[in-house]
Amino acid sequence: MSFASKKVGRESEDLAVNYLIKKGFQIIERNYTFEKKGEIDIVAKDPITNFLIFVEVKSRKNLENGEPEYAITKNKIKQLKKMAELYLYDKEISEIDCRFDVVTVLFRPKVKPLINHYENII
Repeated sequence: MSFASKKVGRESEDLAVNYLIKKGFQIIERNYTFEKKGEIDIVAKDPITNFLIFVEVKSRKNLENGEPEYAITKNKIKQLKKMAELYLYDKEISEIDCRFDVVTVLFRPKVKPLINHYENII
């Protein structure tokens, strides 16, 4: 991954975190990894449902490769589930309701990025 890609990814995650905080979510952790098996972009808690939320952030600088939503593939979902299981195991959490969300960020010239939040994608 290039430096520019990492910078866009980091900026996207920062925007997603700020967006979720404004919605009242509590951010528990960012960029969680377990033995280099993968990464969870954001772990948060929903204040209304009290669910533990595993959030994947996807972004695009333009629409050349389609909208960021299209980056959520079957393999990505499988990886998210695996990482969530590892997170729960690692943190010794056994009795909690969880869900998987996606936050997408589309950067647009001369206007604010477009942010969408999709809850319970699995």
